[in-house]
Amino acid sequence: EADLLADDIVVIDHGRAIAHGTADQLKAQVGGERIEVVVSTDAEVVDTRRLLETLAVGELHIDAHTRGVSAPVSGGAKDLMAALRLLDGEGIEVLDVGLRRPTLDDVFLSLTGHTAGNEGATTDQEDDAVPDPVTVAGGGGA
Repeated sequence: EADLLADDIVVIDHGRAIAHGTADQLKAQVGGERIEVVVSTDAEVVDTRRLLETLAVGELHIDAHTRGVSAPVSGGAKDLMAALRLLDGEGIEVLDVGLRRPTLDDVFLSLTGHTAGNEGATTDQEDDAVPDPVTVAGGGGA
C-alpha cells in the first residue's frame, strides 16, 4: 500500500531513520530492475548467464532448481528486449521471462541486511516493542 499511496516514505530500522524519499527514489537507491528468465535445460542456464552478463550491472543470481537466471539491469524494457534478442539468436528456449522492479521489502532488506521483523527479540513483550519498518507520511488523496 505504501508503494502506491504514499508521497513520502521513511525507512526505520531499530528505531532509527535510515532512508527517506518517494517509493521510486528509494527503489533507485538500491538498484534498478531485474530481468528474470527461466529456460528449459540446465545447459541453457550456462548460456543464458553468459549472455545476460553482457547486459547486467551487477551480480547475476542463478536458481539451479528452477533453471532461472536473474540479472540486475539499468535499461529497463530496452535491456529486456536486448536480452530476448540475444537468447533467441542463440536458440535458447525461454519458458518464462519478466522485468521486475524492486519492492519496498527489497529496499528494506538491501538497506538493513535483514528482513523486517523482530530480529533479536527474545520475549513476546519485546516483539510488541519492535517498530514498524516503514513509516508512511502523506497520502495520495482521493
